[in-house]
Amino acid sequence: LIGFIDDYIKVFMKNKKGLAARFKILGQVALGIFVAATLFLSDDVIVREHVQTSAGADLQHIVVDPESGEQEVKFVTEDVKSTKTTIPFVKRNEFDYAWLVAFAGNAASWLKWVVYALAIILIITAVSNAANLTDGLDGLATGTSAISGATLGVLAYVSGNIIYADYLNIMYIPNAGELTVFVAAFIGATVGFLWYNSYPAQVFMGDTGSLALGGILAVFSVIIRKEILIPLLCGIFLIENLSVVIQVVWFKYTKRKYGEGRRVFLMSPIHHHYQKKGLHEAKIVARFWIVGIILAVLTVVTLKVR
Repeated sequence: LIGFIDDYIKVFMKNKKGLAARFKILGQVALGIFVAATLFLSDDVIVREHVQTSAGADLQHIVVDPESGEQEVKFVTEDVKSTKTTIPFVKRNEFDYAWLVAFAGNAASWLKWVVYALAIILIITAVSNAANLTDGLDGLATGTSAISGATLGVLAYVSGNIIYADYLNIMYIPNAGELTVFVAAFIGATVGFLWYNSYPAQVFMGDTGSLALGGILAVFSVIIRKEILIPLLCGIFLIENLSVVIQVVWFKYTKRKYGEGRRVFLMSPIHHHYQKKGLHEAKIVARFWIVGIILAVLTVVTLKVR
């Protein structure tokens, strides 16, 4: 909706500036608040955790097979509302936003949701804007979004399958596997659009499409508790965003210090830098896709690496 309003102002109202940046940010913040409120209020948004003893150990019980009489030790679990998420390279691959407010005592029970909401707002705003910046070459944002979407679909499936979640020792999210249907539709839409958006493009998505792509990827990652993996999975978006930040900050700093602005890149976002270096647009996009695939594989690998 934000992107549509922006494009409408540019195309039909002949205003090249489009929607003011503050209104874009306000809309993204509103979306973040809505998503956070849904996660907090909906009884269907839960994760399955191991019940722990007062000493912090996982509670276990013995299950006896009625037919064979064999005994098996299993963990005691419960479905709860939680602010936990997935983070690689640590025990259980889990991080709890509540840890950030552990000092708050009794207030931590609600303050953790405030911190979680702020994190969601930051992620949605950052990823949607980064996707918008990436949409500067034919097929670049569309292709990288399809790659990231497919990876999130894999993560959703294994997170929603109790066997795979137990094998990988990751957070089990009941019914998360159902989201693969949405991912399939997302991939179909992006690949179908890419057919006409690849170089030389016949159609363009504008802010309506690019902001939506980033927003969908961000919200989906939050739902399946994989938002901290976004900087790795959507590394192309991150690099594009950082290139703009670095360019602007360095230009302003050197202008204040030396009286004239200097640039780190020939042009930002960074895909335009490579254009200025003489690389063909199609080659730049293909190489960015390759990097995106490598980052997607690394993201999946983090589930097993400790």
